[in-house]
Amino acid sequence: MNSDGTDPLLDLVLQHLDEDQAQEVVTIDLAGKSSIADHMVIASGRSTRQVAAIAQKLAEKIKKAGFGPVKLEGLPAGDWVLLDAGDIVVHLFRPEVRSFYNLERMWAFGDAPPVTASTATTAGSA
Repeated sequence: MNSDGTDPLLDLVLQHLDEDQAQEVVTIDLAGKSSIADHMVIASGRSTRQVAAIAQKLAEKIKKAGFGPVKLEGLPAGDWVLLDAGDIVVHLFRPEVRSFYNLERMWAFGDAPPVTASTATTAGSA
């Protein structure tokens, strides 16, 4: 995390999801509340093809940006792809699969942090 409170890896993930037209992007802050990651990002793609393409491109961008290799699970099917980038875990779903598992609801209970909708912003965009 930068001294200004921003997380460059999270910013990269959100920017890429926005560029690739991922839908319903949600960020859940897990810092200090879970040992799995600092952030969980959940997003949808319109089809298995789009989900898989977003996941592959995102993994490549993260690696090229120097954040290390990304572990991918579920890529062949493309219904639900998990990207483990260490401090950030990204779940990419087809809409029907996302509705079925409803991860946002699961993380909204108990001591879990609130779910917040996120949109990627880049310098100069409105």
